[in-house]
Amino acid sequence: MNQAFYEITKVSNFHSPRKIILGQDTVKKVGDEARALGGSRALIITDPAIVSAGYVKVVEDSLRAAKIEVGIFDRVVPEPPARCVEEGVKMSHEGKYNIIIGLGGGSSLDIAKGVAIMATNPGRVVDYAGIDLVPKPGLPKVLIPTTAGTGSETSRSLVVTDENNTKRSIASSFGVSDVAILDPMLTLSMPPQVTANTGMDALVHAIESYVSATTTPFAEILAIEAIRLIAHNLPLAYSKGSNLIARYNMLLAASLAGLAFASSRLGIVHGLAYVIDTEYHLPHGRANAIMLPHVMEFNKTGNLGKFARIAEAMGEPVRELSPYEAADKSVQAVKNLLAALQVPYRLSQYGIPKEHLPKLIEGGMRQARLFVPNPRDVTQEDLKSIYEKAF
Repeated sequence: MNQAFYEITKVSNFHSPRKIILGQDTVKKVGDEARALGGSRALIITDPAIVSAGYVKVVEDSLRAAKIEVGIFDRVVPEPPARCVEEGVKMSHEGKYNIIIGLGGGSSLDIAKGVAIMATNPGRVVDYAGIDLVPKPGLPKVLIPTTAGTGSETSRSLVVTDENNTKRSIASSFGVSDVAILDPMLTLSMPPQVTANTGMDALVHAIESYVSATTTPFAEILAIEAIRLIAHNLPLAYSKGSNLIARYNMLLAASLAGLAFASSRLGIVHGLAYVIDTEYHLPHGRANAIMLPHVMEFNKTGNLGKFARIAEAMGEPVRELSPYEAADKSVQAVKNLLAALQVPYRLSQYGIPKEHLPKLIEGGMRQARLFVPNPRDVTQEDLKSIYEKAF
């Protein structure tokens, strides 16, 4: 058994929702939970696909049964621009809504957080990009994921794209949901490709939180379990979308990973993936998946023991191996998982020309804030090398 040693002089914080409800058909509890938070007029933040899937009606019916008036903002788009928050806040003010319900994938949940925060704070949401810069609590919020990936329902962060097409992250204790409702029934309709992309996003959150130089005991414990759950359940959910046990475990894993990075920080997988999903319009989870094995190969010397434990959590036999061999197994385990999900991890396989390398490096350098928690120091030359290997 591995023994954990923590720095007793280091102060660690744990951020989480006040309440997490996990289970089949728990979405029907949203009305009671909103009422308990003092809600009388609820604004549902979502996207058109979730409306078409019929999930909004389920939430709306529960809210109305609890005598709560309902409005719907369904204009969230993937990789949402900051203006989505501004439009949602305008609707919130005009309708005098006093509680926000986020329903959908990570984009909808992030916009719901942004609307809740900006309903009570001045300026624009990008004014608060950074860590703990939001001055006042927002409106109460209930977040309900329909994908098992971003963990936004349990994290304190939200991400929007500014007018320069640059991702901006806002991390605040006021971004944490009051209630997170995890209902695996809402994830059954995810097609295989979305299941793969969102599941790999959750794995990246877990791995980066686990090996982060700024990790905490809370993050380590949650992240390694999330890694184990994803390695064993993502191929099942991808192969058979109706596998409710796999869907349940993936939803749990994504939320655990969200809790982990809420109490830790992410690293350069996200930094190098951001430019890919903004410039080449790949889903965020897919961009993360592409870069993950290449960054792990670079990072593994930063903590051989942890990378070995990642390999073990993913089912690789490592007990008789040297630290270097065991750490190598973590990279191979991720590549095996990507192969099972039919996710290519070479940039050239997505039509990104190698001539665009300078653009990639420039975009990666704009995310230098993510170099700090990375387990290995990073230079511009290192970014060049990682991207070159990714081709």
